[in-house]
Amino acid sequence: MTYDFTSIMDRHGKDAVAVDGLGKGFAPAPPKEGFDVIPMWVADMNFPVLPTIQQAMIERAQHPAFGYFDPTDEFYDAIIRWQQHRNGVQGLTQDCIGYENGVLGGVISALNVLCSRGDKVLVHSPTYIGFTGCLTNNGYNIVHSPLVKDEQGIWRMDFADMEKKIVENKIHAAIFCSPHNPCGRVWERREVERAMELYRKHDVMVVSDEIWSDIIRPGFTHIPTQSVSEDARMRTVALYAPSKTFNLAGLVGSYHIIYNKALRERIDKESSLSHYNSMNVLWMHALMGGYRPEGERWVDELCEVIAGNVDYACDYIEKHFDGVKVSRPQGTYMLFIDCTEWCEKNGKTIDWVEKAGWDVGVAWQDGRMFHGPCHIRINLALPLSRVKEAFDRMDRYVFNAPKR
Repeated sequence: MTYDFTSIMDRHGKDAVAVDGLGKGFAPAPPKEGFDVIPMWVADMNFPVLPTIQQAMIERAQHPAFGYFDPTDEFYDAIIRWQQHRNGVQGLTQDCIGYENGVLGGVISALNVLCSRGDKVLVHSPTYIGFTGCLTNNGYNIVHSPLVKDEQGIWRMDFADMEKKIVENKIHAAIFCSPHNPCGRVWERREVERAMELYRKHDVMVVSDEIWSDIIRPGFTHIPTQSVSEDARMRTVALYAPSKTFNLAGLVGSYHIIYNKALRERIDKESSLSHYNSMNVLWMHALMGGYRPEGERWVDELCEVIAGNVDYACDYIEKHFDGVKVSRPQGTYMLFIDCTEWCEKNGKTIDWVEKAGWDVGVAWQDGRMFHGPCHIRINLALPLSRVKEAFDRMDRYVFNAPKR
């Protein structure tokens, strides 16, 4: 490995909600005395950032002026080059790229153009908590189409259910999460094609959250939603960001890709109405510091590390945690475990499971917020040594704890 994915960073006192936010809001509770925190809940990474990102920001910060600015050609070229190299995107131009203050802000800007307040929006479940919050807070009604596991335990879209929900609820807008959070599915081309054909059939516009598109398990390929047909290209608002890729969530920014000119102009206008949807100059330089050849090599190594962590975690669960079910994720660094059978066998509740983990520093996340009724979401973007320690604690103090 060229880059450092083994050092254990001390994030305390460095503005990290992952460790300093415990016990607040919907965060896990702090551990009992004698246990340190292993942050496995909020979806950011516990790896040092790509050095060229820091260098780009520091170089810009050394100039003593931070006045008004416009995005540079180099900024747009970096996105175009990245999308071409990582996702095989051809024909992308500056005009199709627009800034958004975070992917969720982009989701709402798009829905405000595509819908009326009170409209119903199709979303797969389990569902990213951010979608639930931003849609309901902005007056939209979510209609869930549950993903289902096939005989191999792989999460699949239920196209019959999707069509039924679209027709019955007169739905004309859908959120498509690709790769899927929290299930970790990397959709196959045929699946994306079938979903987009269904949306075309019923004139459903699509907001495609592709923020996880760079974190893909080796052997799988991200298929951009807009790439599967000309209709999909014109029907879809795609949202991307370097935040999940390089752990830059604290810098906020993201960007949309919209090929449909009329739709793009309306969404650009909608995004501008708050007068707060403005790019930060240091975020621009951070993106350019990441979207370069060194960044591609860093992400390739990251994906190998994440794949190793996923294999370790899933193998451990299958061998040691009788009754805990997991579908091995193909993308993202999140694990979504189903504790239904374990709880039934052991006479425990999911609240007991969560607290037992929290008490010993396994700061995992309540899966019910993601519409997993007896589930836990686990962040695996940590050095493998910390993943191993976390699973040892789960073994000793949670899933195979002595009966009391």
